[in-house]
Amino acid sequence: MRGVGERWLEAAYSGSPWLALLRPLERLYCAAVARRRLAYAAGRREVWRAPVPVIVVGNLTLGGTGKSPLVAWLVRHLSAKGWRPGILSRGYGGKNGVHPLLIDDRTPAAQCGDEPRMLADQTGVPVVVDPNRPRGARRLLVTGCDILVSDDGLQHLSLARDLELVVVDGVRGFGNGHCLPAGPLREPLSRLEGVDAVVINGEPRFAPPSGAFTMRLAPTAWRGLGDGGRLPLAPLPFSAPVHAVAGIGRPARFFETLEELGVAALPHPFGDHHVYRSEDLAFDDGRPLVMTAKDAVKCRGVAPADSWVLEVEAAPETGFSDWLDGRLARLVESGPESNSRSGSVPARHQE
Repeated sequence: MRGVGERWLEAAYSGSPWLALLRPLERLYCAAVARRRLAYAAGRREVWRAPVPVIVVGNLTLGGTGKSPLVAWLVRHLSAKGWRPGILSRGYGGKNGVHPLLIDDRTPAAQCGDEPRMLADQTGVPVVVDPNRPRGARRLLVTGCDILVSDDGLQHLSLARDLELVVVDGVRGFGNGHCLPAGPLREPLSRLEGVDAVVINGEPRFAPPSGAFTMRLAPTAWRGLGDGGRLPLAPLPFSAPVHAVAGIGRPARFFETLEELGVAALPHPFGDHHVYRSEDLAFDDGRPLVMTAKDAVKCRGVAPADSWVLEVEAAPETGFSDWLDGRLARLVESGPESNSRSGSVPARHQE
């Protein structure tokens, strides 16, 4: 059964009229957000500036938008350009009590969180988990990183940033356009005026902000959960129909991708960051099981033998990589400190 939180989130994106009853609370929430941002802008709260460039990837809405695939693409792109990137994450869902946590091959998802574990596996770059972003950033610097990518760090204003990227789901967009608890927004839409770029995941079904870029999530391979072997998308390495599980922000996106690939599937949606148990995956009919890479890091040891992971990669439009390279080149010329900001003062940098 879906939880209350999932039903509320669906209502917030669909614009259910009953949410209008929460508008007074929304005004209080927005006032608190504005006071917090002003405190950082006025210097009443400390902002730490790293001696290297910092790129923040975040969103304005609750629920998944595709941030982590874009983070993985960014660090691959940066590595190809000669940078030594590192990833900074809060580690949502992890049970680690000691921070900062530098992830290694033995760090389980239960300790560091599913998305950091997935990013470490996919990219091979240093990944540090710490709810205190400046402290985590300092730990990454010790590993030799010369550029930092903060996953889901838009609202973590204690760490100054040189570039802010906001990822938006092309189907859900900004929902009803209202902030919590009357809508899905963490900050008012006016916050977009102060970010460097908006990246829309998928074909937008809403009026996109001017100058927004697009990206898509492109399936690349099937990976056996047990042996880690990678096989091409076709022919299928298993027999359909299959059971498909997805514990991500919008499970329907995964099921739609399977349909596009021609894979007949029985969908089993779970809540975002769901912690799987063997009984969740025991369907007892012998059909193969397929899942996302984010689910896979939590299903090792509990999934049946015939389990497969669909690997996907972010594929931004060409204009985005050109824009990013240009911005980084100018950043290097002028020095990161002259460009760095807390993210609390609107300053449009879209080109």
